Order: sequence, then C-alpha cells, then structure tokens
Amino acid sequence: MTADQWWTLLSNGTWQSVSMSGVTTLLAYVLGLPLGLALYHCSPQGLRPQKQIYGLLGTVVNILRSVPFLILMVYITPFTRWIAGNGIGARAAVVPLTVASAPFVARLVETSLLQVPRGVREAAEAMGASKAQILWRVLLPEAGTSILSGAVIAATTILSYSAMAGFIGAGGLGAIALNYGYNRYNTEVMTVTVILLILLVQLIQGIGGRLVERSAARRR
Repeated sequence: MTADQWWTLLSNGTWQSVSMSGVTTLLAYVLGLPLGLALYHCSPQGLRPQKQIYGLLGTVVNILRSVPFLILMVYITPFTRWIAGNGIGARAAVVPLTVASAPFVARLVETSLLQVPRGVREAAEAMGASKAQILWRVLLPEAGTSILSGAVIAATTILSYSAMAGFIGAGGLGAIALNYGYNRYNTEVMTVTVILLILLVQLIQGIGGRLVERSAARRR
C-alpha cells in the first residue's frame, strides 16, 4: 500500500472505532441507566428493598458481566443476526458490545447512587418527598458527578471492547490490527493501531475528566 492508502485506512478505522464506541455507549446507557436505577431501588439500601427482585436482577447482571467478551460475542451471534440482519460488520458489532456494556453501566449507576450520603435522602423524606421525587430530583442530581465519572470509564472500556470486535469483521482499528498486522506479521501496523487506541483513550479521559471537574465545581 502507498502512504496515502495507509492514511485513508487508518483514518477510516479510527472513525469506525469512535463511531462504534459512541453508539454503543449511548445504547449501553439507554439500557443500563434504568437497570441501575432498578438495582438501587430494590437493593437493601434502596428506596424500596425487594430481596427477590434484586437477587434476580443482580444475577442476570453478574452472569453477563462474567462472560468474556469474545465468547459472548460468538455465543450471541444468532441474536446479533436477528437484531442487525447479519453477524459481521460494525453494525452487527454494536449488538454484542451493548449486551456486554449495559450490565457494566448498570453496576456503575447503582454504585454512584449508593455513594450519596444517606442524610440527603433522609432530609428529602422528612420534607414529604415521594420515592419517585427522591430518586429523580434528589439522588440522581447528587450522584451526577459520580455517574459522569462512570461514563468516562464505560466509554474507555467500550473502546477496548470495540477493538476485540475486529474478530467478527467489525472494522475499526481492531480489524486493521488483526487483518493487516497480526495475520501478515506486520508489527509496525500493530504498533500504530495500539498507539492510536491509546491516544483515543487519553482523549476520552481528558475530555471526560474536565467535564467531571466542572460538574463537581457546580456541586460545591
């Protein structure tokens, strides 16, 4: 390949990794946020403890989190085909990425809510706020900075998952590293893709860190 072709390949791969990760992060929070709220709501420290429901939700989340991503990606291929229409490509990769990430996000959200001082909740209860008002108007705003910090962690984790999705032809930097680096014994390509992934992670952490700092400053 010429230098221009390599540049085009790497720039397209970088964009595919960013877009895959971005869409997956959004979908992971669409599914994971309400699941995390439900986990907190039913937990022993929650607004309405429900041992059986919490145990069921917790078991499902733990099972999905415990399966290695590559195995999960292959195992749910029929489900991926049903949702995306095929089992390969960036669109198909979003399905297992979301399935793997949503439970992780749910635990992050639950942990953030559990970190809110109990006195904040008790003060809202003393003022006669309903459980829904406490959850949406008190606990979520108070946990906002922690939830945002968790989102940064989730985004970087999803980016690393997207690199592994190259094994199902998902595109992105992972596919470039596999097809043009590993399969062709080209360590230079492997090194470049690793550096690009590191730079993307640093970019996400840098932007996310500033947003977290601003959020924390507004809470003071």
